[in-house]
Amino acid sequence: MDILDPYFEERKRLVERLVEEGIIKSEKVKNAMLRIPRHEFVWPDQLKYAYEDTPLPLGETNQTVSAPHMVAMMNELLNVQVGEKILEVGTGGGYHAATLAVLTCPNLDSPKPLVFTIEINPKLAEFARRNLSRLGLDKVVKVIVGDGSKGYREEAPYDCISVTAAAPRIPEPLIEQLKPNGRMVIPVQSEFFEQNLLLVKKDEKGRINTFNMGPVIFVPLRGEYGFNF
Repeated sequence: MDILDPYFEERKRLVERLVEEGIIKSEKVKNAMLRIPRHEFVWPDQLKYAYEDTPLPLGETNQTVSAPHMVAMMNELLNVQVGEKILEVGTGGGYHAATLAVLTCPNLDSPKPLVFTIEINPKLAEFARRNLSRLGLDKVVKVIVGDGSKGYREEAPYDCISVTAAAPRIPEPLIEQLKPNGRMVIPVQSEFFEQNLLLVKKDEKGRINTFNMGPVIFVPLRGEYGFNF
């Protein structure tokens, strides 16, 4: 994957701004954000906005590519270590999964997938699959079509779980599929329709600790443990 593309200077300016704002704190997250070309994951009609720090719509799917600052923030909270297995709920265009791939496998040379990302919309899953394959990330990232609110038991447990849609509560299957000493980031919507980003940590004895990292705005999580509308 070659970072010397026509958009690299735009991407570099965006990343430098996120560092200045204190959103990007670590070199590994900075490196991942620099290496992954966001313009490869946006809908064609949104290309000119690829390096603006805002969510971008994915066609008429009612889903978005997350804003770069949110991707960076969630990745910092997860603190992914090399070689860790990651579950992502809500693939979208594949951008966030791509950054996770660089964090867990910087050389992108894993003999088997380390990032498992679930998308409920088959059209978007195929869009993400093509994007990831085009950049040589399909060896590290596996895209699954399904109900991400139930996790993906076939590869559980996971060191990290990243949820990119707001749930009414933390889905129990995701807690079950998190390893001891694992971390999860998930937006949760309150009864007053406010959303907060939660950092969930499971200790070595399986006890859960939850930390509120502040207000956010995400599309709703669909599925058995999400919103059914």
